[in-house]
Amino acid sequence: MFMGEYKHNVDVKGRMIVPSKFREGLGDSFVVTRGLDKCLFAYPLDEWKVIEEKLKQLPLTKKDARAFTRFFFSGAIECEVDKQGRINIPQTLRNYADLEKECVVIGVSERVEIWANDKWEEYVEESEESFAEIAENLMDFDI
Repeated sequence: MFMGEYKHNVDVKGRMIVPSKFREGLGDSFVVTRGLDKCLFAYPLDEWKVIEEKLKQLPLTKKDARAFTRFFFSGAIECEVDKQGRINIPQTLRNYADLEKECVVIGVSERVEIWANDKWEEYVEESEESFAEIAENLMDFDI
């Protein structure tokens, strides 16, 4: 399980240090793709296979299913951690998530999310205001 929040930088070549707390869980190679809310999702390979199997079950006849699957898989890339603990994030993914320099890497249970620092701060500020309401809406799920 991934949890916590870490600040790192993306260098001019698109390299970012993977927080040491996340490296063991992600492994030497893992998948990074476009996530929701303009961030990137990173999954260990075994978790990626589970998601892949679930997405294969979506009906091809449903427009939303096709659109989501295209969006999710077309942005996916397998990243390898180098000897300095860094990954190289492709320009297309950096553009999608507005990653220029400062970023925040957070653990979200089975995945890791990579956010542009300013986007993360905006998201937290907006979410803090409605956190109680969000929690109330999730009570139906026994949380």
